[in-house]
Amino acid sequence: MNASNNTSGQTQSRKADHIRICLEEDVQCHEITNGLERYRFTHCCLPELDRNDIDIKTNFLGKPLNAPLLISSMTGGTEQAKMINQRLAIVAQNYKLAMGVGSQRVAVEKPQVADTFAVRKYAPDILLFANVGAVQLNYKYGLDQCLQIIDMLEADALILHINPLQEFIQPSGDTNFRGLLDKIDNLCSKISVPLIAKEVGNGISAAMVKKLIAAGVTVIDVAGAGGTSWAKVEGERAENALQRRLGRTFADWGIPTAECIASIRAIAPNIPLIASGGLRHGLDVAKAIALGADIAGLAMPFLKAAVESETALQDLAEVLIAEITTVLFCTGNTNLSELKHSNSLQVTGDR
Repeated sequence: MNASNNTSGQTQSRKADHIRICLEEDVQCHEITNGLERYRFTHCCLPELDRNDIDIKTNFLGKPLNAPLLISSMTGGTEQAKMINQRLAIVAQNYKLAMGVGSQRVAVEKPQVADTFAVRKYAPDILLFANVGAVQLNYKYGLDQCLQIIDMLEADALILHINPLQEFIQPSGDTNFRGLLDKIDNLCSKISVPLIAKEVGNGISAAMVKKLIAAGVTVIDVAGAGGTSWAKVEGERAENALQRRLGRTFADWGIPTAECIASIRAIAPNIPLIASGGLRHGLDVAKAIALGADIAGLAMPFLKAAVESETALQDLAEVLIAEITTVLFCTGNTNLSELKHSNSLQVTGDR
């Protein structure tokens, strides 16, 4: 086996490990939360609304969504991942939700698995995001590979996921992050679709957002701490005691999602903003929107439902939509814009 085939095999094996570990092991943050529990909505006992008045539709990157929901990037590269992505795409199409796929690096290295990502035929008009690790720009990836990834998916935007902690703990991780801002700047100037900067569960600070905006990034996905800990995930895959120790020590590292949203909105009021990281239900989504996010991404709930059945996915979508709608009804707001400007989300006293 040559070096290229060996690398692609390792990447594909890692994809399978990630799904198994996320579903079977306790890899959630425990000491740190997404921060949304520090907020609550002021209940309106007389909303003066008919439920039929409520509209949770929105637009993001020029495409209509029936709800402010993103099926966050998860997987690809294996037969199980192919099934998961197909089911996710079908529910995204049926409910007009946005969707991202997992890192497509494996499909660049091993083109025969590209079909595990190719979901456009199941979701012809959804907002669909391609995905690759930003650090790969330091490992022989450039414009050609990024265009290949976008074309593979017929994507509306490209996610560059940023994951220094995960790569540091990951066996054989890619840890040269030097000079990436300049390479991101160069890429932004050459691709025709929006570029999304996304963490993987440790959050993006306001200071870093300023640098990313200056580099030409169009969208920020905060992917804050409080949900799945990729330090824990990689600790479960550890090849030695040191990696296991690092996974435990940094299990709760990062900036809580709520803190990311608030701090970024304070310095960048207009940038398209995705809230993700530990969101588990529609109440979390509504809080994130009220804090200033435009849409909200969930991964683990969709992953569990997708593995179970298409019916479970449909049930989850229905529940999330009903939960968001309930928040608007019980705060007296007819749409998401009203919710954002209503001042109905209040900080509790338990900071």
